[in-house]
Amino acid sequence: MILNTDGLKPIYIQVAEWIESEILNDNLKKDEKVYSQYKLADMYNINPATAAKGLTKLADEGILYDKRGLGKFVSTDAKQMIMDKRKNQTLKQLVNDLITEACNLEMSEKEILQMVRNAWKGETNESH
Repeated sequence: MILNTDGLKPIYIQVAEWIESEILNDNLKKDEKVYSQYKLADMYNINPATAAKGLTKLADEGILYDKRGLGKFVSTDAKQMIMDKRKNQTLKQLVNDLITEACNLEMSEKEILQMVRNAWKGETNESH
């Protein structure tokens, strides 16, 4: 992962999202130790406090938990929590933005639904 230091999204959020993606992709599994703030800082050439903020965000959300003196670990339900969060926040916002843009372009409901169906079938996205 490459952090976007020129973007609008804070670096600690990008770090947290990267760890979430690692969990979703099964690169980090439940009860597995997560990289320390110092390892993350070294990996991405960022301040350890910034990396710690990303880890703390995930711990505050219950995605990670602390083992005193050992570091942060992936919670048992972390993968499901991340999927739920991304469905309810990220995808919902993307759909709202899509509908707003479709309305601005005077697209019909039928047109936008067909576009989504085509994308789902892989005509514009090879992941399904």
